[in-house]
Amino acid sequence: MSYLEPGSGRPRGTLHQSVYDEVILGIQSGEWKRYEKLPSVRAMAERMQVNRLTVHKAYQRLAEEGIVQARYKSGYYVSSEPAPRPGSRFLDDPPWEYQAKPVRAPRSRLFEIHRKKVAYKMSEALIDPALLPNAFLSGHVKEVFDLHPKVLSTYSSVSGDEELREEMSRYFTEKYGLSLSADELLVTTGSQQAIDLISRSLVQAGDRVLIERPTYSPAIDVFLRQNVRLLPVEITPEGYDLDRIEYLMRTEKPQLFYMNPTFQNPTGYTVPASQRKQLLELAERYKCILVEDDVYRDIYFEDPPPPPLFYYDTEGYAIYICSFSKFVAPGLRISLLAARPALMDSIIAVKALADNGTPLLTQKIFQHYFFSARLQEHVAKLRIALELRKDRMERILAGTGFRWASPGGGLNLWINLPEEVPVDLLLERCLEQSVAFVPGEICDPLGEMKSWIRLSYSYISEAEMEEGLRRLIAIAEEMKGGITFPRTDLN
Repeated sequence: MSYLEPGSGRPRGTLHQSVYDEVILGIQSGEWKRYEKLPSVRAMAERMQVNRLTVHKAYQRLAEEGIVQARYKSGYYVSSEPAPRPGSRFLDDPPWEYQAKPVRAPRSRLFEIHRKKVAYKMSEALIDPALLPNAFLSGHVKEVFDLHPKVLSTYSSVSGDEELREEMSRYFTEKYGLSLSADELLVTTGSQQAIDLISRSLVQAGDRVLIERPTYSPAIDVFLRQNVRLLPVEITPEGYDLDRIEYLMRTEKPQLFYMNPTFQNPTGYTVPASQRKQLLELAERYKCILVEDDVYRDIYFEDPPPPPLFYYDTEGYAIYICSFSKFVAPGLRISLLAARPALMDSIIAVKALADNGTPLLTQKIFQHYFFSARLQEHVAKLRIALELRKDRMERILAGTGFRWASPGGGLNLWINLPEEVPVDLLLERCLEQSVAFVPGEICDPLGEMKSWIRLSYSYISEAEMEEGLRRLIAIAEEMKGGITFPRTDLN
């Protein structure tokens, strides 16, 4: 059956297709803006002079394609994504499908959240670009091309630029007391690549891997992809339960222990120096490699943190990942992996297969930029700016019933929500209101931390933070049955 366009006598396709097109055109013309409610099924049926079941079918199709969102007992609302143009592939019936399919689809749950287009992104543990000296970096880029005119005409070595590794080995020795040579350093494209290289070179299917609970979500996904068995180790404001770790090392014989002991992501906790020494003793006794992911070391608000575990290592059981992407220049994606020769040889072999070396241009830019006096001054100012944002977030959240331990550094608050606020529904409602955060469940190797969330205070401006938190709090209060802001104020 066809629907005749009023006044034209021309068919516009199937009845439900005509309703579908009407909604698309209405969204594009601004009749219904993002997050606004569409006419009820009854009202749209009267408007289009069709059966209610036809409207329901069209609305369901729009919801399946993500153009609108169905809310239980509330109706249909325009989603945050722009509507497709009539005639685009979304209107093809059926769309073309290629026959080739992946045999195995890897998953990154954090990426699935980051890919959402929202205005108030408190899910991103990055630093606001406005806080970084972009013009100063631009000058260094020009200087690199003057000093190295052929920098784009050659590859870096697989290990990384030798000049950079020499300077970084001296830097680690002078600043942290680490004793290592340039050959014991590997330049990686961000810390996540370092984790991936370790997972593919040092563990295999069936191995045991100790991992913090909670921890950096992509690390869980990376290790699970290797089909290993994860053994969770609780981290608290006081550190680890070392008796529990020793028991697991003795009975399960794990190949390695992935950890983030300094301003930990997501909790912000820092493991004390005394435990770091004991961890190395346990690692040596039970032949377990300790992998320290150290991305927030320089972002402290009061006292500097304890030395890395690598400082206490005498037998080669520590691997150290130090990232500078957060506060130097995220776009450069430069990290350093330190390991003794026996382990490094295996890791470099996988790096060669992965990309044959991190791009030389980004290494040279990083080198000239990182060792400038201006950058070192900037880091001190950056700490102050980030602490102010952390304090602002904590003041706004005070009195909500949310609970957290105030971190001494890093970029995140790890928050325990009241029992009456289901995090999965809160995230769904927040995304509808253009607010994103990280649910604690994806940071838990057991997938059980369903009342926790991670909020990052570093990426959005203070004004955006205030509005994003206002929306989040209003939705949480509504779930608790408390006082909430009028719905129109949230749009």
